[in-house]
Amino acid sequence: MRIGLFAPLGSPSANGEFVTTLGTAADERGFHSLWVAEHVVLFDDYGSQYPYAADGKIPASPESGLLEPFTTLAFLAACTSRIRLGTGICLLPQRNPVYTAKEAANIDFLSGGRLDLGLGVGWLAEEFRVLDVPFERRGARTRAYVEVMRTLWQDEVSAYKDEFYDLPPCRMYPKPIQTPHPPIHFGGETDAAMRRVAELGQGWYGFNHTPDEAAEGIERLEKILADRGRARSDVQVSICPYLKPFDADSIKRYRDLGIDQLILMTIALDRDGLLTTLDGLATHIEAVAD
Repeated sequence: MRIGLFAPLGSPSANGEFVTTLGTAADERGFHSLWVAEHVVLFDDYGSQYPYAADGKIPASPESGLLEPFTTLAFLAACTSRIRLGTGICLLPQRNPVYTAKEAANIDFLSGGRLDLGLGVGWLAEEFRVLDVPFERRGARTRAYVEVMRTLWQDEVSAYKDEFYDLPPCRMYPKPIQTPHPPIHFGGETDAAMRRVAELGQGWYGFNHTPDEAAEGIERLEKILADRGRARSDVQVSICPYLKPFDADSIKRYRDLGIDQLILMTIALDRDGLLTTLDGLATHIEAVAD
């Protein structure tokens, strides 16, 4: 099992020096991957229910806005050499798919093929409203946008048309280095999310799971994969404990589930605190290899 990092990079502490330290230190300590989050705006008041907290509220103040994921990954690509770089999670249905395809291809091209594209359908209806995008049918919109991106990444001349997007024949270059495209990891815990993994994805990004919860999710995923003629080995399973506590014993339980990657959250307020946190998390890399 590999060990990665989830870093919800919020202002003002996540400045250029902090992000550079995060990238170089994570690379040097042997972490497999580094994932960053996405919310273009946050709100003082909102009615949407955050699915990963009991009170339905995201554990971040509106003033601590998250850094935009693709520009941040491009910054990280320039100060790292081997660690994989992931969006955890890119909210695809509220974005333009052509620009998203371009940004993803650009990072993959400049990083030497190190991008993992984590995608989700979103939960914050108010954010969709700010972006003038319908919240309804966002799952179907996500599927269409994935197809738009695939043709842009894979085909010399790209085209696509359905109710959600009309892409006339055009050419997008550079193409991603990874073929046929960067791996797509779908987030989400619903059966609909699992179907997206089974039908469109190369990975599942399970979030806020204890080992027991991860086991239940993997069991559901395996059934849905089998129904579609795919095997568990066809997809990479990544689990992030997020707000769930973990220790050396629980990390070994995650490993014993056969998951491919455990993604540990790292939060720090300054450079020294960040390095101390990374040193502590790095001890698990060798532990799971024993």
